[in-house]
Amino acid sequence: MSLLLTLITETEEKAPLLMPPLAFAGIAVAVFLLLGFVTWSFRDVANRHSNKTAKGGDAHHGAGH
Repeated sequence: MSLLLTLITETEEKAPLLMPPLAFAGIAVAVFLLLGFVTWSFRDVANRHSNKTAKGGDAHHGAGH
């Protein structure tokens, strides 16, 4: 365990963080939320264009859809 602590302290002295750790977490959360919004915005896209991908002709389109 002392080797791990020694490596951590030596690494931090040689390469300090550019931002506090919470800033890195905030950026990760923001990217995750942005990607979630993009995914959410494309919901139900396949059903919007079902007439282009429908197989079997127009036999089922007149049934109150």
